[in-house]
Amino acid sequence: MYEVALRRREPVAEGTLAFYFDKPAGFSHEAGQNAIFTLVESPTMDAAGPSRPFTIASAPHEPELMIATRMRDSAFKRYLAAAAPGTKLQIDGPAGIMVLHEDASRPAVFLAGGIGITPFLAMARDAAKRGLPHDVSLFYSNRRPQDAAFLAELERLQRPNFRLISTMTAAPDWRGERRLISRELLAEHVPDLRAPIYYFAGPPGMTMAVQGMLAELGVAEEDMRSEEFYGY
Repeated sequence: MYEVALRRREPVAEGTLAFYFDKPAGFSHEAGQNAIFTLVESPTMDAAGPSRPFTIASAPHEPELMIATRMRDSAFKRYLAAAAPGTKLQIDGPAGIMVLHEDASRPAVFLAGGIGITPFLAMARDAAKRGLPHDVSLFYSNRRPQDAAFLAELERLQRPNFRLISTMTAAPDWRGERRLISRELLAEHVPDLRAPIYYFAGPPGMTMAVQGMLAELGVAEEDMRSEEFYGY
C-alpha cells in the first residue's frame, strides 16, 4: 500500500478527465497494469465504498502516475472531480495481466472500446520509449472523435510497427473507419488472424462480444488478455 497526492487533473475527451499523482518512492509497474485507488478522507460513499480499480495510463518511465476515467455521477467520482491538489489517496498494486508479451516474433493486436484505451496508451508510450520491436495494431472504437481520449497522441505515436485504426461508429462526418470492431475489420489489417496475442479492454458488453468473436476465429484462450471497465 502506497500513499499518493493528487497534483492536477485535465480533460482528455468529452466527459473524461485524467488525474495525475505523485509517484511514491519504491513504486514500479509494468505498462498496462492497474491498481486499487482508495480515498483516504471521503464523505459518505455509495454501496461500492471508497475504493476503485484504475489502469495506470502513464508509462513506467514517467515521473507521475496518471489515470483517466469517464466522469459518471457516482460519489467516488464526484469527490475526485472536486478534490483539491494535495488530496491524499492510497493505492494498492500494481496488478493485472495486460502486459505486452516478451516474444517479439508474435504480433500484438490491441482492441479498445472507449476509456478502455488506458492500458494501451501506457503500452504504446512504453514501447515507443524503449524502441520495442513488437508489431502492434491498435483498433480504437468510439462513437465520436470528441469521445476518444488521447486520440491525437496515439496518432503521433504511429510508426512502421505501431498502427492505429480508429473507428467512429456514430460520427457521420468522420472520414475514416466507422464500423464496429469485427472479424471483417480485423481481417483487413491483420494478415493471419490466429498469429497475434490479442488484448482487449472496454465496457463488459464489448469485452464479451470480442471474446466470443476471437473464439469463433479459433484464437486460443491463452492468446487473449482482457480487462473490463465499469462506469462506477
